[in-house]
Amino acid sequence: MTYLFLQQYWWLLVSLLGALFVMLTFVQGANALIFTLGKTETERQLIVNSTGRKWELTFTTLVTFGGAFFASFPLFYSTSFGGAYWVWMLILLSFVLQAVAYEFQSKPGNLFGTNVYRVFLLINGIVGPLLVGIAVSTFFHGAEFVVTKDVMGVGGTISQWASPWGGLEAVANPWNVLLGITVALLSVLLGLLYILRNIADETLAARARKFLWVVAPLFVVLFLLYVGHLLMANGWAVAEDGGISIEEYKYLHNLLQMPVVAALFLIGVIGVLAGIVVALFAQRTWGFWLAAPGAVLTVMALLLLAGWNGTCYYPSLADTASSLHIGNSCSGEFTLRTMFYVSLIIPFVVAYIAWAWHTMDKKAITKEELTQTEDKY
Repeated sequence: MTYLFLQQYWWLLVSLLGALFVMLTFVQGANALIFTLGKTETERQLIVNSTGRKWELTFTTLVTFGGAFFASFPLFYSTSFGGAYWVWMLILLSFVLQAVAYEFQSKPGNLFGTNVYRVFLLINGIVGPLLVGIAVSTFFHGAEFVVTKDVMGVGGTISQWASPWGGLEAVANPWNVLLGITVALLSVLLGLLYILRNIADETLAARARKFLWVVAPLFVVLFLLYVGHLLMANGWAVAEDGGISIEEYKYLHNLLQMPVVAALFLIGVIGVLAGIVVALFAQRTWGFWLAAPGAVLTVMALLLLAGWNGTCYYPSLADTASSLHIGNSCSGEFTLRTMFYVSLIIPFVVAYIAWAWHTMDKKAITKEELTQTEDKY
């Protein structure tokens, strides 16, 4: 295991965690539809209790993703989380609202009333995925920061944000906003497919399918628009001597030069499209299990395009030389090697999650179940 291998390995692992998190935002997507699909109190309870079985997985994956990024690429963590703090704080705040809502919405004597807490879920369902997409887009379009490594070890500040907006300036780039909207639509799409899979109610299913006809085409168009732009866009390339320069069609070159990543991307896109088609025209409960793995593969492939093949995964718009790539922002070899051995337990954790998921979802949720149990949100 060389140092280079460990760097590539940890970018792969971070990309996988990020992709899993994006897939798990189907919880947010379904919650964004509480008042749109749920016309009665019982229907809203069905949606909330369906997503309530999985919301902790989304939150835990977000925390794990942040922890893995911090441990393996600490310079990115300190630069982005320390500079673009408003974006990350708003993301975290929306997920805190989610946790509060699930905890208190059905408690006797809750302070604000059930529907206020459901509005919290609605806010998280829209704001969370939207801001996550905007933040991820800065991996390709850059951010306003400067890194000065010559102050390391002498008490100076290594990185400084060059904008007073604390990361909110990212919304000035329409492509960042486009990816934010696309990720939000993806979460809604997956949320609809999960409702079709997990709730045994024909009225909700009919509404979900009807809404899917609107969301799916819009998502596909915006996704293809963003990918087409990305493949034609310039990227920040890292030379063998460590020099950084702007390269035309960098992400297209990455896709062509990494056929395995291209295959993952293609399989993922086909999986998402197949899930939509199956849910609309065939067996509605199968769509989620095609689209969800497809979303994981697609997002992971995009993140690999951002970091592998000598690419700066966090370009600096203020100073090209400050751009972050795997080689100049990672932890030391000892840390990466130690964490590599720790990461070997991940398959066992995934197996446990799969077993727990199967146990919770082996039977679709029904109206009758809500009246027969007190264990509900």
